[in-house]
Amino acid sequence: MRKAISILLMLTTAAAFGCNRSVSKSAKKKLTIAVIPKGTSHEFWKSIHAGAIKASRELSTQGNDVEVIWKGPLREDDREQQIQVVEGFTSQGVDGIVLAPLDNRALVRPVEEAKSANVPTVIIDSGLDSNSIVSFVATDNRKGGMLAADRLGQLLSGKGKVILLRYAEGSASTQDREDGFLQEIKQKFPGIELISTDQYAGATRDTAKRASENLLNRFGEEVQGIFCPNESTTAGMLLALQDIGKAGKVMFVGFDTSQTFIDAMRAKQLHGIVVQNPFNMGYLGVRTMVESLQGKTVDKRIDTGVTMITSDNLDAADTQTLLHPPLEQYLK
Repeated sequence: MRKAISILLMLTTAAAFGCNRSVSKSAKKKLTIAVIPKGTSHEFWKSIHAGAIKASRELSTQGNDVEVIWKGPLREDDREQQIQVVEGFTSQGVDGIVLAPLDNRALVRPVEEAKSANVPTVIIDSGLDSNSIVSFVATDNRKGGMLAADRLGQLLSGKGKVILLRYAEGSASTQDREDGFLQEIKQKFPGIELISTDQYAGATRDTAKRASENLLNRFGEEVQGIFCPNESTTAGMLLALQDIGKAGKVMFVGFDTSQTFIDAMRAKQLHGIVVQNPFNMGYLGVRTMVESLQGKTVDKRIDTGVTMITSDNLDAADTQTLLHPPLEQYLK
C-alpha cells in the first residue's frame, strides 16, 4: 500500500513539474500581434505602424518575444477587405489583434468571432460598438473637435459663416470630432452661422477635393471659415481652395498632420491643425495587448492625447517632436 502511495506521489510531482514547466514556457512563448489599420497610404497610419514596431522591439529586449504583423486595406472605405483581414488573422490563430475599425458596427461581428476563437482585440483610433474588446486606445476625438471650434471661433471673432466638411459615414472617430466641433460652435459662438454640415468627403484626398469643389461652388462667395476632421478631408479642401485662389482668404482649421499642412501653415493658408499622436497610439496599442495577454490588468480606455497646432507654437520643441516622429528608425 505504502509503495502504491509512493508511486502515486511521484507521478503527481512529475505531473506538477511538467505542468509548471509548460506554464513557464507558455509565459515566455513568442507572441504574434496583428495590427490592422483603416488604410495604409496616409502618413497617420505610417506613424501608427512605427509606434507598433517600437513597442515590439522594446518588449523583445525586455525578454518578451513579440512579432507585429501589419496588414490593412489600401483604401479607407473598403470595409469588406478589412473584415476579411480580421477573419484571416483569426483563422491563423494570432495571439491578439490591434484594430482601427473602418466602421463602428460592420467590424463588430468579426471582432466578437475573434474573441470566441480566443483571439482578443484592442481597438485603436476609432471606436467599436462592442463590449468584446480588451481596451480602447485613442485620441479624445470629441475634445479634438472642440479645440477646432475654439480656434475657428477665435479666428472669426465669434461671427461669420462656416462650413463643416464631414469625412465618411460609420467612422466613429471623425463622427466624434464633427459632433464636438458642432457642439462647441453652437454653445460658445452663437454669432457663427453653420451654412453646410451635411456633406461627406469620402475616403480619399481625390474624393475630398471633389466634395470641396462642390461646396466652394455653392458657398465660395460667402464662406468665412472651414473645418475638416481628418487628413484626407483637410488635404482635399486645401487643394480646392488653392485652385480658386482662396487659400489664406478663408479661415481654415484641419485635423492631422503632413508636411504639406506644415508648409500651408507657414504660408498662412491653414490656420490651425488638431494633431493626434498616432505614434503613441500604435505603441500603446501593442503594449496594452501584450500586457493583457500576460494576465495584467489594463485600462478599458487609454487617451493618447490631442493638441492644437498654430503658427504660434509650430516651432516649439514639443510640437516638432509630435510632427516628426522617428518613422525611418522603425519602418526600414
